[in-house]
Amino acid sequence: MAAAAPLERPCEGTAVAAPASAPLERLYEGTAPGRGVAAAGWRLCLAHRFEEPRQPYGAGDVSFRDVLRHIGLGLRYFRWWYKKTRIEKKSAFIDLLCAVPLQQIYGCPLGGIGGGTITRGWRGEFCRWQLNPGIYHYGTVIADQFTVCLRCKGQTVYQQVLSIEKPNTLQGWNWGYCGHYAFYHALYPRAWMVYELPGQNVVLTCRQVSPVIPHDYKDSSLPVGVFIWEVENGRDEDVDVSIMFSMQNGMGAKQDKSGGHWNEPFTLEKDGERVAGVLLHHCTRVNPFTLAISAREKAGTGVTHLKAFNPAGLGREVWQDLLHDGRLESPPGKSKLTEKGELTAAAVCASCTVPARGHRTLEMALAWDMPCIHFGSREKLHLRRYTRFFGSGGDAAPALSHYALTHYKEWERKIEAWQNPILENSQLPSWYKSALFNELYFVTDGGTIWVELPPDCCDEDLRGQAAAGMSHLLPVLREYGRFAYLEGQEYRMYNTYDVHFYASFALVMLWPKLQISLQYDIAVTVMNEDVQLRQYLMCGQTAQVKLKNVVPHDIGDPGDEPWQRVNAYLMHDTADWKDLNLKFVLQVYRDYYLTQDSMYLQDMWPVCQAVMESELKFDTDNDGLIENGGFADQTYDAWVVNGASAYCGGLWLAAVCMMCKMAEVLGDAKIQQKYMDILNKGKEAFERKLWNGKYYNYDSSGSDASNSIMSDQCAGQWFLGACGLDQGEFEVFPKSHIVSALRTIFEKNVMSFAGGTMGAVNGMRPSGQPDTSSVQSNEVWVGVVYALAATMIQEGLVEEGFRTAEGCYRTVWEQLGMAFQTPEAYREKKVYRSLAYMRPLSIWSMQLALERRASQAPASTEPIQEALLEPAPPFPHCSGL
Repeated sequence: MAAAAPLERPCEGTAVAAPASAPLERLYEGTAPGRGVAAAGWRLCLAHRFEEPRQPYGAGDVSFRDVLRHIGLGLRYFRWWYKKTRIEKKSAFIDLLCAVPLQQIYGCPLGGIGGGTITRGWRGEFCRWQLNPGIYHYGTVIADQFTVCLRCKGQTVYQQVLSIEKPNTLQGWNWGYCGHYAFYHALYPRAWMVYELPGQNVVLTCRQVSPVIPHDYKDSSLPVGVFIWEVENGRDEDVDVSIMFSMQNGMGAKQDKSGGHWNEPFTLEKDGERVAGVLLHHCTRVNPFTLAISAREKAGTGVTHLKAFNPAGLGREVWQDLLHDGRLESPPGKSKLTEKGELTAAAVCASCTVPARGHRTLEMALAWDMPCIHFGSREKLHLRRYTRFFGSGGDAAPALSHYALTHYKEWERKIEAWQNPILENSQLPSWYKSALFNELYFVTDGGTIWVELPPDCCDEDLRGQAAAGMSHLLPVLREYGRFAYLEGQEYRMYNTYDVHFYASFALVMLWPKLQISLQYDIAVTVMNEDVQLRQYLMCGQTAQVKLKNVVPHDIGDPGDEPWQRVNAYLMHDTADWKDLNLKFVLQVYRDYYLTQDSMYLQDMWPVCQAVMESELKFDTDNDGLIENGGFADQTYDAWVVNGASAYCGGLWLAAVCMMCKMAEVLGDAKIQQKYMDILNKGKEAFERKLWNGKYYNYDSSGSDASNSIMSDQCAGQWFLGACGLDQGEFEVFPKSHIVSALRTIFEKNVMSFAGGTMGAVNGMRPSGQPDTSSVQSNEVWVGVVYALAATMIQEGLVEEGFRTAEGCYRTVWEQLGMAFQTPEAYREKKVYRSLAYMRPLSIWSMQLALERRASQAPASTEPIQEALLEPAPPFPHCSGL
């Protein structure tokens, strides 16, 4: 028998790297391409290290001028933060004092929509956990691993944990796999890890699949992930191959040691398919759950298990058990309950014989079942969406595992049918294909929750709150449930509406019923009010939590009771924000335009009228154009705006235009005429007050920074173009002005910033220097950049649009190591802000712009061919387009 000593040659020195297609792969020394690995996506060698350290934006990054300007805010925030975190022992909705540190380790999250997520990093570790709704635990659980055992002629010749880690626990295991012989490839919702086993002539390809499938409202809700191990044997003799999947009971948090947890083996046979594994019951008082690790039994594949071992010990008994014969001992019965302070873990092993020069497949799954959830207040019980199909009794993990292992091939067929038309379009740059799909991770990993209507909810409850005539409110919510996702993993507010405005393109294009459900929830909230008074931290004034006929900022904090208590955001009184109401109207028409759901439009029409009436008061001089209030009264909540503005004024005119169009569709001639009159006045005022001959000024205040070039100044045109309202009788902004503004933004905000390699800075002075008048004006906002790129594509500036967006992708994914945690913002040097943020989902508006462009092009012409024939010059830190 082989000894337990390391069986792999050590990884020493730095050998000459094999030719690589990208800088992230330059350390890959293997030759194996892997089996079935996608061509497009984000790929890097496991030995890669990101060299640029970045820090979260903190107090030390605030200029002295801004410190003086916001000293009152700082004092109020600290008092509030101290009371919240130190006295009440709760988390802050935004913790400006304890930001989550950057870890450059994350890969594709596992799981569908709204059932929680578990992230497996690009080095193979399970390292980010969101099982409790909206609450994250960041930490690698070292026992959660895959281990390979190779046997030839009855002897173990190789046994290795497939991890480059060298931990202090489980030291009886063989750690330290040489990362130079493996690479990771992500194309969400799938990922591949390719391991070339040095000296063994065996290659392993682990394909990770989650059920994230457009227009699917059943399987896309399931809390499961599947690992398909493709084993290629290059030897001239048969090899017995075993893959062991080990998992700790819990997620590496202190609750893992709370006691009372236990494990048990299970088998489930249905329709001739048999699945076996171990259930890990995690029995906390609030939100208990069960993890299930399993494998598919089939002809030639055996499944064994170890129901319990100590993940804090040496682990020699596990290692030796596998080493002995490539199998685990498979004891029956339940494990004992853990004592307080004690950890437990389990393992499942799938084994098969791979013939000489042959290939075999082993299929394994991870499922988790937390069917009934409480948010932080613990006031209401919620049932997750998947309980509709698998029950809410807490015993669904075996059925989920079986379903995943017998349906993943169907999921992959659907995923490929969705992705392939884009992936096979040779005119699209490869970085864009990676960005488009991989940024979609946030739909599931944005603290996302998808629940059934509360059990105690009845017709009268909702109808009593909602606008009259919303006849499809209850049918929609009953059929598709309630959906919510966080503004960001660090900005803990659900459905933050000014940001969802950008991100919503991903939902309406891929899961339109979730977008419509979300809109119904917002519409209900619009018609309600919360008269409770509170102090707002920015200004120090006291005001109502929520006014009637005003769109909320968000629908609540997962640490409280979302939907029940809205507007967790208390920096500003957002009843005075200028963009929220407009963004509701814009989304309503955009949703109708893309779905042609006429009942939805009819239900939303009274709400649109109400919020626009509420908005009209901001037109203080009756010129058809709203004015900003001299504070940061929109999504740029630290960037002051005074008077007419390009951003809010443009959104206003776009919303007025859409009111005209909706009135026309619905046959409401009176309302149509009302808003046509406003539009005609407003267009003239907008051009007179803001157009300077090259672009639209930031605002009309005449301040030192009022003529700054705002990268987001064409946001109104962006939405109009997405809805086909950018020409003819509905042309709001002169086309020549829009094109001139976009060219100016490209010249100044993009190419004059960081050498044109980092996207568009929010604000730029005409002199070519970033606008430093606020803490946000000299940031790059990734989601805004993708929206800007979409606008450029809509207006025919295709090469400029791709060049602009490429800067953000290269910076985030290739330079800064922020994969699967794309931040809201970064500066040219040193800092970033708010990891894992909602807004970058706006990249799907680029795809909409491309599709619309293709539909308008002659059949014989590729829609973007001419613009991309000449690639942009390569960036200093990456390959070219």
